[in-house]
Amino acid sequence: MTSESVQPASGPSRRTVVAAVGAAGLSVALTACGSDDGASGSSTEQGAAGGGASTATGGSSPGAGAGGGAALAKTADIPEGGGKVFSDEKVVVSQPAAGDFKAFSTICTHEKCPMTDLKEDTLTCACHGSQFSVLDGSVKKGPALKPLPARQISVSGDSITLA
Repeated sequence: MTSESVQPASGPSRRTVVAAVGAAGLSVALTACGSDDGASGSSTEQGAAGGGASTATGGSSPGAGAGGGAALAKTADIPEGGGKVFSDEKVVVSQPAAGDFKAFSTICTHEKCPMTDLKEDTLTCACHGSQFSVLDGSVKKGPALKPLPARQISVSGDSITLA
């Protein structure tokens, strides 16, 4: 009878497997929360603003020159006292009062999650439950502490475009 030693099977150690699974989980979590700064490749840069048309911004002053983005919506599509989310552009457009249009980023200021859940005038983050007013961008419920950043829009006739 020969004495053979038992060799462990070659392959990754248990520690390596656990570390890899943890890294993969962290990667998924970071991707879900995103690191997008709110810019969209399909829209015009935020720096341009409408000229002869009225420009609504959520607090910013209008710039000079002709507006450039594709039309987001008709003014009739935005309910007074509420808003509408445009997911591809990462923006929500609201109408706080008749004829007054504002726009804000839909990227949560807490952990940068994109938000699409809009009920009446409240935009809710699915990641951690922060709530924001689409009428002025303010935080209604944390954990977010900072308001939503304003986005520039141009209103010309009955057409609303990103400026």
